[in-house]
Amino acid sequence: MNITGYEHYHEKKVHGTTDFPYITYICTIPLDFSFVPLHWHEEFEIIYIKKGRGTISVDLERYPVTAGNIVLILPGQLHSIEGVRGETMEYENIIFHLNMLMGKGADTCTRDYFKPLSQGIANFPPVITSAFAWYPAFAACIDEADEICKYYPVAYPLAIKSKLFQMFYILFYNESKPLPRTRPQKSIAKAKYILQYISEHYEEHLSIESMSEVCHLSESHFMKFFKSATGMTFTEYLNDYRLTVAARLLQSGNQTILEIASVCGFENVSYFNRLFKRKYQTTPSRYRKGR
Repeated sequence: MNITGYEHYHEKKVHGTTDFPYITYICTIPLDFSFVPLHWHEEFEIIYIKKGRGTISVDLERYPVTAGNIVLILPGQLHSIEGVRGETMEYENIIFHLNMLMGKGADTCTRDYFKPLSQGIANFPPVITSAFAWYPAFAACIDEADEICKYYPVAYPLAIKSKLFQMFYILFYNESKPLPRTRPQKSIAKAKYILQYISEHYEEHLSIESMSEVCHLSESHFMKFFKSATGMTFTEYLNDYRLTVAARLLQSGNQTILEIASVCGFENVSYFNRLFKRKYQTTPSRYRKGR
């Protein structure tokens, strides 16, 4: 079973439309969700912090963020988002596919700029702050694109594309020497493999012992690596993933709570009920009724 949206380790949700893959979301942690777990997708993503503060991880490196910061997520990069306990963090999510900016054939913009970005060859500072002299002009491109999206005037795709081209011009002009990735690609590939394995086998009995064998790691190495990559213990992540699946099934399926607990990998329904209430602040039955 695959989960679409933020809950899924490898996001496959279609953003925007197939002919214009560009969309924005306004999200608030913890009002919309408690956090966004580690995942990746093939689109370029901009996370524009509007209020509050938190932490965003990009390819297993953690960065503190605060209001005004702009985070750039390249296609294929692992990333997660979390707020500060007891505080509210509001941010804008802009997700679009670089294909919408690429030409066909021997196009200079595609060859020299967008292909390297889409292939992970180019890299830039993940967090753009007001400390960068070019920050005001860069942020203005996003703000102006947002204004266009409020009304969607005639020929708005041309206007939005113009803002994106300007944004990338500012980025490439000022950061002409892309930064190397800070984390070894083997670690990133390993994290993706583990998350994918969990998504495909969460219904089964998974333990630290079995996972360490799958990953060819010692148990202590596996636990240390997993906590470093996700910010959670393996058990915490697995339970949260299973609970997310359960919540989806409660909203869309007709299975009993006992059946849902079982197909989500919980062998004890009382344990499932207790964890579910802790995560969603209500019981599974009330959650199903929308209370």
